[in-house]
Amino acid sequence: MTDIDQKIHGIGIVPVIKLNRPERDAAPLARALCAGGVSVAEVTFRAAGADTAIRLMRSKRPEMLIGAGTVLTTKQADAALEAGAAFIVTPGFDPEITAYCVEKRVPIYPGCTTPTDYHAALKFGLEVLKFFPAEQSGGLAKIKAMSAPFPMFRIMPTGGISLSNLREYAASPIIFACGGSYMVTADLIETGQWEKITDLCRQSVEIVKEARSNG
Repeated sequence: MTDIDQKIHGIGIVPVIKLNRPERDAAPLARALCAGGVSVAEVTFRAAGADTAIRLMRSKRPEMLIGAGTVLTTKQADAALEAGAAFIVTPGFDPEITAYCVEKRVPIYPGCTTPTDYHAALKFGLEVLKFFPAEQSGGLAKIKAMSAPFPMFRIMPTGGISLSNLREYAASPIIFACGGSYMVTADLIETGQWEKITDLCRQSVEIVKEARSNG
């Protein structure tokens, strides 16, 4: 794994963030995440100004590892990288974006949920794949089944992950890290509940650590 991979794996949880008002919320959110022991985040391009959010979070918390999510085009990938994104996440497997990032030596975690996706990712030499939407696509049971023919991959499930099932996912050695938005919901961000976000991050880190040690 790359240094970036190792850092993400070490934390074990990746908040998936949608910021509608990055100028107001990026800085306090970055502080809240770091205070909870989560110095990594995936800022999605589902909201306008995602590149601004990445730039602001990086400037306020340079120790953070900020990636871009829901990247649908190479143009978005360029905007994210120019803003300081350290990695790219796509919702599905897009060979054009994957090849683009591989050529630039930028870590990319494409969304893969089928044997066809996995096989395509293998040809690009990838080691870590996003499994999205995790719960709706068969959850941990399917991830384990897919690992039989493709044991070389570590998986980052995203979609439907919460405090209630985080432990089960994190305990599996196949799981690289878990992505989730439960600790950074729109309501928590909109109402500025930064302490709550910090608390949810702390709980998540503790669950992952315990699950791995007991798994």
